[in-house]
Amino acid sequence: MMRFIITCLVIALSVYVAYHGLEYDHGFIRLTTRSPGNRTGVKAPEKSPFDDNDDLMTWYMEDDSDHQSYSLHYDFYQDSCPTAERIITIGIREVYAAKPSVAPSLIRLLFHDCFIEGCDASVLLDADESLTSEKEASPNQSLKGFDVIEWIKSELEKVCPGVVSCADVLVLAAREAVLMAGGPFYPLETGRRDSVVAFKEIAERELPSPQASISVILARFGTRGFNERETVSLFGAHSIGITHCTFFEDRLYNFSGTGKPDPELDTGFQQELKTNCPYSALAPSPSTGVGPSIPASDYGGVSSAGGSDGVVDLSYNNEGGEMNFGTRYYRRLMQKKGLMYADQQLTGREETEMWVRAYASDTQLFRRDFAMSMMKLSNYHVLTGPLGQVRTTCSKVLPKI
Repeated sequence: MMRFIITCLVIALSVYVAYHGLEYDHGFIRLTTRSPGNRTGVKAPEKSPFDDNDDLMTWYMEDDSDHQSYSLHYDFYQDSCPTAERIITIGIREVYAAKPSVAPSLIRLLFHDCFIEGCDASVLLDADESLTSEKEASPNQSLKGFDVIEWIKSELEKVCPGVVSCADVLVLAAREAVLMAGGPFYPLETGRRDSVVAFKEIAERELPSPQASISVILARFGTRGFNERETVSLFGAHSIGITHCTFFEDRLYNFSGTGKPDPELDTGFQQELKTNCPYSALAPSPSTGVGPSIPASDYGGVSSAGGSDGVVDLSYNNEGGEMNFGTRYYRRLMQKKGLMYADQQLTGREETEMWVRAYASDTQLFRRDFAMSMMKLSNYHVLTGPLGQVRTTCSKVLPKI
């Protein structure tokens, strides 16, 4: 009875958030945390990795009689591992207390996992003789947080061996990271399963670059079911973490090969950035696509060219306090102080600029929309039921029996 009451309360909270998140809209919009086909874990890669391997398909669809339901739902681990979410929450809070930079790292890790073929923990896999790791894709080479997820998973294995998936660990850890960084809480269903394959080539091609145009950004998100409003809200995660000077240096010194700064960048902000990011002829070209994507993170201060590469704090010393998570980012865009070219592009079209303006002036609207979009992202093309597996180590696929 208690479990039923708790489940009803959580569902009611989700409905409340969804409903009140629409009151501030200038026009009615329906948001959903589910994408078509997600509940069965169906994916649509350009070419199925199983087309020529019946044995692998059988392995991927392994029989698991323990899963009575093939859909996500609240309190999925209530009977099998009732302390799972508490263990994850406590773990993230402990790490965050010692190293706050873990928050943007985990949010970025979640995005890089979910954006490429769904939230299936494929980004966590190491390379072996049978697969090429997504970690080797250029946009993923600066990812951090793998050790944190692996540590939490090991703690869960001590209590509930072989029960909680790495995919669920990652989405729940990212939610706690958002909360620790001053962002909103959002309810999440659980029951995801882990992929047995990785998608390096797709990650290389599809993760948006810091230099992406607005057309590319909207197209990449649009093919995954995210509209302009949801896309702009997810960019709000760029209000935390740090990023390399390398990925916006061209805007300061040689925008589009002109030998001049980007005219869309506030002149005072230009001078501020130039102090932190002096010109370096050795800096790699931003066209490589190796960059923070969405959201930016806390990766180190040495450029791939081997020289010292300065960094910029995306929170600007926690400007406005934690309750301005996200909002500070949009206010800076309105002042032409967007750091990445892709950031400032959001003000270049009416259909995205209207949401930049709205979020800059209405903190609660942003927090509701960001929560809804993170719920939707966390549920994107998940594997459930007989699809996938539950890894015991997040970096390794379970051996075929």
